[in-house]
Amino acid sequence: MTELRDRDPGELVQPIILRIDKEDPSSEDEGLSAVARAAVIAYLQNPQNPDWQQWASQAFAKSVRRANPKMFAKVLEMFPEQMVSEVGKAQAVGLPPLPAADLPKLIAKLQVSGTQLPKADEVLNAEINIVLNKSLDMSTGKAAAQAAHALFAWLTEAPAKSVEAWLQSHAPVGIRHLPRKDFEQLSKQAAGPVIHDAGRTEIEPGSVTAFVMSKAS
Repeated sequence: MTELRDRDPGELVQPIILRIDKEDPSSEDEGLSAVARAAVIAYLQNPQNPDWQQWASQAFAKSVRRANPKMFAKVLEMFPEQMVSEVGKAQAVGLPPLPAADLPKLIAKLQVSGTQLPKADEVLNAEINIVLNKSLDMSTGKAAAQAAHALFAWLTEAPAKSVEAWLQSHAPVGIRHLPRKDFEQLSKQAAGPVIHDAGRTEIEPGSVTAFVMSKAS
């Protein structure tokens, strides 16, 4: 599953806003999990919306943007109906798809590149885990977008009973970082599509970035 390399201005993009508190930051894995969950939570709030249908039929493009606590609060004021995804200290909110060239000014001015959170020794583990290609050395923001791609791709293909059981357990998402050899070996047992990046930022086009691994698989 790939992204489109060149984004059309009219293409629908799902913005995902990650709260970054410089004074008391979450761990990187908490942030990655929160962003991935936020992406699918937003979709599941209204999956019949025609914009979601159009977005999902394309490359389900995402834009992970960071906001300080004050700006994050403003985003929630603008989109009060959207549920916040919380994992440990991390908070993220996924928004409905919006035209890439017509984002609200508040959203458009939030930074995309350079998002980085501190790594933690503790492993974030769950029944559903997103496995990331550690060899690519992705920034937190880039890895978060790939994690969100992988989780959404899994959601669209997983058996309904598996998704329902996951939601009933409050949709926990673990994160694993594996070196290339281990990543490629485990990808053969992926519970959903393996994500290949379009290469717009940071990494080479076609790089294999992420997939979902279920403990039940």
